[in-house]
Amino acid sequence: MVQRRFTALRGNSQRLDGGAMFGNAPKALWSRWVEADELNRIPLACNALLVEEHSDAGTRRILLETGVGAFFEPELAARYGVVEREHCLLGALADIGLSDSDIDIVMLSHLHFDHAGGLLAAWQEGEAHRLLFSNAIYLTGSEQWQRANAPHLRDRASYIPELLQLLESSGRLQLIAQERSALLGDDYRFIRSDGHTPGMLLTEIETGQGPLIYGADLVPAMPWVNLPITMGYDRAAEMLIDEKESLLNGLQQRRGWIFFSHDPACFAARIEADRRGRYSTSEPIMAAGPLNFCSGT
Repeated sequence: MVQRRFTALRGNSQRLDGGAMFGNAPKALWSRWVEADELNRIPLACNALLVEEHSDAGTRRILLETGVGAFFEPELAARYGVVEREHCLLGALADIGLSDSDIDIVMLSHLHFDHAGGLLAAWQEGEAHRLLFSNAIYLTGSEQWQRANAPHLRDRASYIPELLQLLESSGRLQLIAQERSALLGDDYRFIRSDGHTPGMLLTEIETGQGPLIYGADLVPAMPWVNLPITMGYDRAAEMLIDEKESLLNGLQQRRGWIFFSHDPACFAARIEADRRGRYSTSEPIMAAGPLNFCSGT
């Protein structure tokens, strides 16, 4: 018997251009959902999901995503709208009595800096980048790894070359090419999505109250539950919409949950659909900390 506890953790936050975040949707539409500042930037979070598994064999801790962290030097941090200078995810772990060295597995949906930058220690002048989570196995998709090492001009700035080198030299990087991972086991399933970036992997876990899927950048926050809404950062908007429809339809049919990677207010919610096939959320989980469902397998 494995007992799982799910905990929502808040990492660093950002403020990014609202037009870029909402793609071809006009501001008259997206301003109904989120308020922009005087620079047209909207607030975004970097939310991580901690899964703690307790069994007779001991405790295993799995962290989904690390957020942007605080690796940027001050000038770049300002350019990319990173609000805090401290590494907030490390603080969130400390608040529940843990450190990065207590994590056994880090699962990365993809390797853009706002999802993987938290693997690095906070920037300090004159010091080289340093990899955190020293006892963890790092998991990511094999095709995303290829993309990160040979990026297109469109998303080259989204990757951190020094991080890729550190991951490869760590000896603790495992690449996923299938729907399952032998390391994680059959209770974890990966859903491939290519609309945002090639080979992005969404992790699905059974909670005991329906499946929970980490939405990554397919459905980064509640407004993007609306099918036509995509980001300007997506490589293939039409593909992404089709992938999103398949994901949300499956969650709605199975009474499942989605975990939002970038929502500054809501960590997770159930997916509903009306008679016209429009998707919405219910039972939102608005506070960091233990999620109000548990799993035993």
